[in-house]
Amino acid sequence: MHSTLTEHARCRYGDEYRPAVVPQCAEDRDDRHFIESLTFADAEAILAMLHELCPNIVDGLLPVWVRNLAYRLALLQRPDDPALMREAAQNLRMHGPDWDDIAADLEHNATSLEAS
Repeated sequence: MHSTLTEHARCRYGDEYRPAVVPQCAEDRDDRHFIESLTFADAEAILAMLHELCPNIVDGLLPVWVRNLAYRLALLQRPDDPALMREAAQNLRMHGPDWDDIAADLEHNATSLEAS
């Protein structure tokens, strides 16, 4: 078993900055195990994974769908965190115009939260 979500993600998807050297990596080639770990991770573990594996948002080897899901799960746990909303919005804008309306909503919600 992996000791952290970041370690599991590194094994499953790779890391631009560090090699995956954990022996379990060869055994874990199924997304469902990682997604299960992600689903039940707390916001701190999710954000640690995103910040370590994708420190500049445009980099990293995590698939975009994993990033989007990770931010969504973190936002569900921290619905009143404007900084996280803005970070998630920036991620959505960087990875395609398909989610620009969602990014705009997140930014609007962050501004509204800060104003209240």
